[in-house]
Amino acid sequence: ARAGTRPRHPGTCRPAPAAPVASRGPAAGTPGTVNITWSSINFKTILQWQPKPSGYFYTVEIHGQTSDTKKKCTLTTETECDVTDALRNVKETYTAHILSVQSTGMDNFEEPPFASSEKFTPYNQTVLGKPEIQHYTQDSKLNIVFQDPLTPYMFPNGSFQSIRDIFKHDLEYKLYYWKDQSSGKKDATTKSNTFEISVDNKNNYCFYIQAIIPSRRENRTGQESMVLCTSVGRTILDVIAIAVITLAIVLSVILCKRKKAKAAREKEPFNGI
Repeated sequence: ARAGTRPRHPGTCRPAPAAPVASRGPAAGTPGTVNITWSSINFKTILQWQPKPSGYFYTVEIHGQTSDTKKKCTLTTETECDVTDALRNVKETYTAHILSVQSTGMDNFEEPPFASSEKFTPYNQTVLGKPEIQHYTQDSKLNIVFQDPLTPYMFPNGSFQSIRDIFKHDLEYKLYYWKDQSSGKKDATTKSNTFEISVDNKNNYCFYIQAIIPSRRENRTGQESMVLCTSVGRTILDVIAIAVITLAIVLSVILCKRKKAKAAREKEPFNGI
């Protein structure tokens, strides 16, 4: 976070950022805001900072390089703010100013102190969420159908945009798969929402999927989907064998409990002796 003072007149240049608040500390009697962080998954973006205010309020301003300043979470005592709808131009680079406002009755000519966040570009920095696996089958091929993660942004008809609607051809998915109870992973890549992989139909396979943006320098890979495993490799004999083993374990536990109960009864003295 960087501390500074706001320009007093419209049209004046913003002052150059000062030293980080965390290392320098606020001026005497001035509230200091530190540890400003952006937390963003699938373009749902929360701004967080410290400390909890005492005797003053926070107001968040979002400054884009080419867009108008937007105010969010005005006069709040919270230390986080959902700024998603202020970042709709996802390729814009933004900076957040966290204003420390002493009171609602502050003189309009007195500019409140503020701290600045690091720059944030949603298109390059939001974390890619987990793909949702909708359907999978296995015979001689492993066929998987999955859904793109959704974003908070909507189309005019009210439906949510997916990350594919935003990233378009920049978006890819990587599949990692392996034989059940084996550690040797293989992978495949697609730009669609399906995978069709040739596999050994005598074995079960486990797999998961991740979204990827190859053009990114950082945060290229997204969160891993749930790990799922096929079951076509299990024959009716496998199922019967598992059932027999389970039954044997249950019976042995019952017999053991009965033996212990019988032994305890034999140790009890006869009534009346």
